[in-house]
Amino acid sequence: MELIRFQQASLAFGTHPILDHVDFSLFTEERVCLVGRNGAGKSSFLKLLTGHQNLDDGQIVRQSNVLVARLEQDPPARIDVKVADFIREGAGDLPEKLQRFYHLADHLADASDAEQREFGTLQHELDARSAWALEGRIQDLCLQFELDPEATLASLSGGWLRKAALAKALVAEPNVLLLDEPTNHLDVAAIQWLEQFLKQFKGAIIFISHDRAFIRALATRIIDLDRGMLTSHPGNYAEYLERKQKALDVEQQHNALFDKKLAEEEVWIRQGIKARRTRNEGRVRALKELRKQRAARVEQQGKVEFAIEQAQKSGKLVFETQGVTVSFDGEAVIKDLNLLIMRGDRVALVGPNGVGKSTLIKTLLGDYQASSGEIKRGTNLEVAYFDQHRMQLNLDATVQDNVADGKQEINQNGHTRHVLSYLQDFLFAPERARTPVRALSGGEKNRLLLARLFARPSNLLILDEPTNDLDVETLELLEDILQQYQGTVLLVSHDREFVNNTVTSSLYFAGQGRIVDIAGDYEDVLAYQQRQANQQKLTETPQKLTKQQEEKPNQTSSVAAKKLSYKEKRELEQLPALIEELDAQITSLQQQVNDPEFFRQDAISTQATLNQLHEAESKLAHAYERWEQLEAMNS
Repeated sequence: MELIRFQQASLAFGTHPILDHVDFSLFTEERVCLVGRNGAGKSSFLKLLTGHQNLDDGQIVRQSNVLVARLEQDPPARIDVKVADFIREGAGDLPEKLQRFYHLADHLADASDAEQREFGTLQHELDARSAWALEGRIQDLCLQFELDPEATLASLSGGWLRKAALAKALVAEPNVLLLDEPTNHLDVAAIQWLEQFLKQFKGAIIFISHDRAFIRALATRIIDLDRGMLTSHPGNYAEYLERKQKALDVEQQHNALFDKKLAEEEVWIRQGIKARRTRNEGRVRALKELRKQRAARVEQQGKVEFAIEQAQKSGKLVFETQGVTVSFDGEAVIKDLNLLIMRGDRVALVGPNGVGKSTLIKTLLGDYQASSGEIKRGTNLEVAYFDQHRMQLNLDATVQDNVADGKQEINQNGHTRHVLSYLQDFLFAPERARTPVRALSGGEKNRLLLARLFARPSNLLILDEPTNDLDVETLELLEDILQQYQGTVLLVSHDREFVNNTVTSSLYFAGQGRIVDIAGDYEDVLAYQQRQANQQKLTETPQKLTKQQEEKPNQTSSVAAKKLSYKEKRELEQLPALIEELDAQITSLQQQVNDPEFFRQDAISTQATLNQLHEAESKLAHAYERWEQLEAMNS
């Protein structure tokens, strides 16, 4: 069923078109991802749907009783309120009307005629809006999201605040849910929970996200907002990217032919006196029309083009820790850490929020003192630190002053550049470069922080959630830059695809202060987690079987004799030893791969070891699968 329809909708800010006579329809149970460059107008599009922005022309048609709710991107303005009261705010004026209804009900015997009519009207409205179930819905949402209704927002971390905000958006039971960068500041576990929850939502969803893995998992349709035009792309994200590139190629070819024809006509109109005397007036009118079309063309925004100012190489050793423990109030956040980071390593710090990733970075840099153990720091380290809270930016200063500290020029890789020219590489036009930072969008602030960092020499780049609010094109360019960076990179990010495309190794924060060094990206972390879960299952199952046999020895023996052949029983008995042997083999091979000197061997040696590791992991997976099959037959 169609819920909302845009008809010839137009919206512009000054000369910048957001929507240029576009049509769009939203249907029940669709999950639509809205994509576009930073500044294309995605947030404005959501404001149109909520009624916080009006069209310049055209109309928006909503089906009767369609309710739209939005998950806000910004944290709540007040944090001293209880979770239940915060969620209740999402019901709009319903709590006040309920309170008024109960007040009138208590004094109905003495009520005036006007109050009795108001009572009847309120009762009819509250019935229609299912208001009597409001408190029950609040309690159900708290239970579903594992939120304490009596806790204050001040006691919640960023991920839990986002859950509370989602509960607030859902309490009114909306037909359409709008999400603006819902994965920002969420750890991977919370993102995966959100994916599963939204897949079960029965209404329609429109969401903005830079997280490509999240888009692939959730979107049933992509709508692309580009220079005022809204283009719908049914299907998955990969198909959208292919169609988008083809459309841009066709547009570029068309513009090139148009510009060639315009140039030829301009040459003709400027010919000598004889040509002007015999001038074809129809051709003159056509030329004027070509000029109008060229003036009206909205050019695609340029691509971000940036490079990192490289400092002199650091020492071969960047960080080495031996038995490092970091404790706060007697609790170990990092426990007995042995770590070696060499020049050129690109390392991801992977784990849930609050597990100690930032603590490790600050300890390595010397901002925190280790409770015990030894830390060796390399020589000639030049650090560039991307802070997710953007504390390095002066909000009241202009864009160019934040980059050049009030100067007109910067030095980049041995060359002097005007700061305005440098900022254009990051898509800041001269007039935008003179704007106070406070007026920038979240994506623009992140681009500005990158511009500030990359203008300064570095050989150690620390990036704490750099992907928030960036458009996908800028993300992909940042990935390319990091792969070419000659220094060392420490990356904290919950963007799974960005991690996979960037790093060479990962530090997995397994909890209780334990940090595991894993060769590879986020997928390798997942594989490690699966092996640990399988090992735990293997450890627990024999104990479980022994207990079952003690409780029902005759019955278990009888069932096994009926369902398993002698050969299968022998196989089942031998599988735990085989699994233990394979797991030990994988551990040994993984330690070899984790050795910093491993990839400094010749390619034939390293590939042979990696092949052995892959083969052992495949055998282990098959052994677990066979073990589960035989266990099912034996149960």
